[in-house]
Amino acid sequence: MTTAKRDTYTPDTLLSVAVRVFNERGYDGTSMEHLSKAAGISKSSIYHHVAGKEELLRRAVSRALDGLFGILDEEHARVGPAAERLEYVVRRMVEVLIAELPYVTLLLRVRGNTDTERWALERRRDFDHRVADLLKAAAADGDVRGDVEVRLVTRLVFGMINSIVEWYRPDGRGMSEREVADAVVQLAFGGLRKAG
Repeated sequence: MTTAKRDTYTPDTLLSVAVRVFNERGYDGTSMEHLSKAAGISKSSIYHHVAGKEELLRRAVSRALDGLFGILDEEHARVGPAAERLEYVVRRMVEVLIAELPYVTLLLRVRGNTDTERWALERRRDFDHRVADLLKAAAADGDVRGDVEVRLVTRLVFGMINSIVEWYRPDGRGMSEREVADAVVQLAFGGLRKAG
């Protein structure tokens, strides 16, 4: 049985296993032994592909962060009125979170105890600031309410989106990705848009 697992083992499957174990045990509570057992390979096989568990963490949170930052490079996030771009970014954040659920879950749980975690937190702050800038631009354009402090609105919107990792299960029996994204956009922008 171990031979079969080794035959199908790839760096991507190792990363997937590592993310699952990190999310179950916490990064600090996960040892290379835990990863080895979960992957069904020896620790030396893991070290053949990565320097250690922090490299796995960096790869995992990079995947989540790259997905989020990739949104900002999409045409609908760059072109058009700020309010429409903001709404697009919020919708896409939900979609990326659901598509990369285990990776984003891990990203949201890092606490800054390692160099990689501090790097990830800094990148998350940068992303948050860029979204907040879109909100400021939409308020300056008069398309969203300007009477609520931007940092507070940003935190509330991110809090609503980030909470999805705690309850969403992509098992096909609950809400679809689109239904969740629609609900977030309706709730957020129903309260943010100025009455026409």
